Amino acid sequence: MKFELLNQSGQARLGKLKLPRGEIQTPAFMPVGTYGTVKSMLPNELKDIGAEIILVNAFHLLSRPGEELIQKMGGIHQFIGWDGPILMDSGGFQVFSLSSLNKVTEEGVEFRSPVDGAKIMLSPESSIHFQLTCGVDIVMVFDECPPHDASYDKTKSSMELSLRWADRSLEKFHDIDTGKKSSLFGIIQGGSFLDLREKSFIQLEKKGFDGLAIGGLAVGEPEAERLKVLNHLSNMLPSHLPRYLMGVGTPVDLVKSIAMGVDMFDCVIPTRHARTGQLFTSSGPINLRNSKYRSYDGPIDELCECFTCKNFTVAYLYHLDKCNEILGIRLNTTHNLHYYLNLMSEIRKQIASSNYENFMHEFIIKFNG
Repeated sequence: MKFELLNQSGQARLGKLKLPRGEIQTPAFMPVGTYGTVKSMLPNELKDIGAEIILVNAFHLLSRPGEELIQKMGGIHQFIGWDGPILMDSGGFQVFSLSSLNKVTEEGVEFRSPVDGAKIMLSPESSIHFQLTCGVDIVMVFDECPPHDASYDKTKSSMELSLRWADRSLEKFHDIDTGKKSSLFGIIQGGSFLDLREKSFIQLEKKGFDGLAIGGLAVGEPEAERLKVLNHLSNMLPSHLPRYLMGVGTPVDLVKSIAMGVDMFDCVIPTRHARTGQLFTSSGPINLRNSKYRSYDGPIDELCECFTCKNFTVAYLYHLDKCNEILGIRLNTTHNLHYYLNLMSEIRKQIASSNYENFMHEFIIKFNG
C-alpha cells in the first residue's frame, strides 16, 4: 500500500491510496456491507455511483457463512462479486454493540451469537487469521471499544488492553502475510480522554502500521467531545499515513472531520436511513414519509444526477415506501449513497483548489437550513 498526499486546504487533505486492487481517492467514504453486501445494491451499481472501496465485518461473516465456506469460494472478493479493495472491520465494535452477549478477557472476547446463541471466541489472532483468509485488502487490528460514558480508569484499562491486542494482531499479521498482499491499520482508542488518546497514538506509531484509525467515536458521545479528540489528534498524526475515522457519520460530521485531517470514513447512515425514508439533498435531509410528499411530482433533489432522481418522482418513492416495496429501498439507497459519494467528490475538488474552509461553512449553513 502507498499513500500519496496531493494537496492540503487548512488541515483538510487530498490524497490517493494505492492498493493492489485499485486506487482510492481521498477523502473517501466506504459503503458498509456488513454481511458482504451493501444492502439492496449490486456491485456494478456501487461502482457506477463512484464507490472505490467497501467495508465488511469480520464478526458477522465469521458467524455466517463462516471461514471455511468463504475460503472454499475463493475468498471474499470472489464470494461477493466485488473486485475492488475491501476493508474488513475486525469485530472490535461488536465488543461494544453486543456487550450484553460477550465476555472480555485478556485472551479475547467470547460472544454468544445473536443468530443462534452459539459460542464464538474472537481473539486478536483469530480475527487477523480470518481477515487474511478472506483476502481483504485492509485488515484492522482487534480492539476493545468501550462506551463513551465509561470512567477514566475503565477507559484506560480498555485502551491498554487494545494496545496489547494490537501487538498480538501485528505479530499474527506478519506471521501469515509474508508476501505483504494486505495492509494493516492500528486503532487509536482512549475515549474522550486526551491523555489516553495521546498515549494510544504514541504506542501505535512505533509499531509501523500501514495506516491509523480512530475508534470509539461513534458510540453516542456528544459532538463537542468527538471534535475535541479529533482536533487533538490532528496535530500529531503523521502526514504520510492514511487516517480513518471509524463509524462516522452524518454529512456534517464528515465535512467537519475532513477539516481536521481525516481521510477515510464508513457509516451505515446512508443505507439505514434509506430504508426508513430519510433522504439527503443539497438543501438538507427530508423525511419521505411526510404526507406532503404523497403527490410531489419532482425528484428528490433537482441538482442530483443519480439514477433515482433522473427517473422517478418523490410521489412514486412515497408510494413504494407505503407499500413496503423492495424497489423503494433500492432507489432510496442508490440516491443516499450517490449523495455521500458525490459529496466526497466535491470535497476533493474544493481541497484541490484550496477552498475547503469556505466550502465547509457554506455547506453546513445550507444543510442545516
